[in-house]
Amino acid sequence: MLAFTNLSWRFLTVWRRNLVVYRKIWKVNFLVPLLEPAFYILAFGLGFQGLIEGLSYAGQPMAYTRFMAPALIAISIMYNSFFETTYASFVRMYYQKTFDGMMATPLSLEEIILAEIVWSATKATAAALIMAVVLGLFGFVAFPQGLLLLPLAFLGGLAFGSVGMFFTGFTPSIDMFNLPIFLFITPMFLFSGTFFPTAGLPVWAQHAAYAFPLYHLVELTRFCCLGLSETNPWASLAYLFCFALIFLVVGLMAMRRRLIK
Repeated sequence: MLAFTNLSWRFLTVWRRNLVVYRKIWKVNFLVPLLEPAFYILAFGLGFQGLIEGLSYAGQPMAYTRFMAPALIAISIMYNSFFETTYASFVRMYYQKTFDGMMATPLSLEEIILAEIVWSATKATAAALIMAVVLGLFGFVAFPQGLLLLPLAFLGGLAFGSVGMFFTGFTPSIDMFNLPIFLFITPMFLFSGTFFPTAGLPVWAQHAAYAFPLYHLVELTRFCCLGLSETNPWASLAYLFCFALIFLVVGLMAMRRRLIK
């Protein structure tokens, strides 16, 4: 049973511990969000721009790279937070025994897991900031409206960090993370309106896309970057908030069931 009374601001000590460790390797980790959008824009801009004509989003014609660029930020938020609470958290829990050492202190299990999820959202926000600056240099992010990407990235990071922790709660070995990546992450990556508008999909596929949290995150990033959205931004924000809240609770329960026997 999940004990919310075990939660306190002490979780920030675990967050701070992860930050101290991360500061030793941040230069290498920041290369990905720094260079990835430039590679995507160059590759798709040079390769697809001349092949794709008449693209329309929210009733507005636009270049393909302009349509795709905001989705890169959403994808980065998803990957950074999800992989942090799956592979990285699993290593700290199973191989490094970091969780065991923390549980020998006054910290509760709930505080440790909450800190892991919040840390994943922090990494996602940092990556989103870097990508927004890079894409802004290409003219794909309008400031100051683009600054809304930061709280959005944190919320998206909480959502995908929480669902990643949920999978960590019952995945028996680190190799088995291939299953949720293949069955959950990859379909979202391809069919959430990231690289083509969902309006071109069959009706059943459009409804399936609406159920993906990444779809709503992509819509919100486009709204922050372009001021356009095919859905109600408030509805997408509410969906993402509810998804994050539900899986935060479910993720905490799954980890308690795994670690407290």
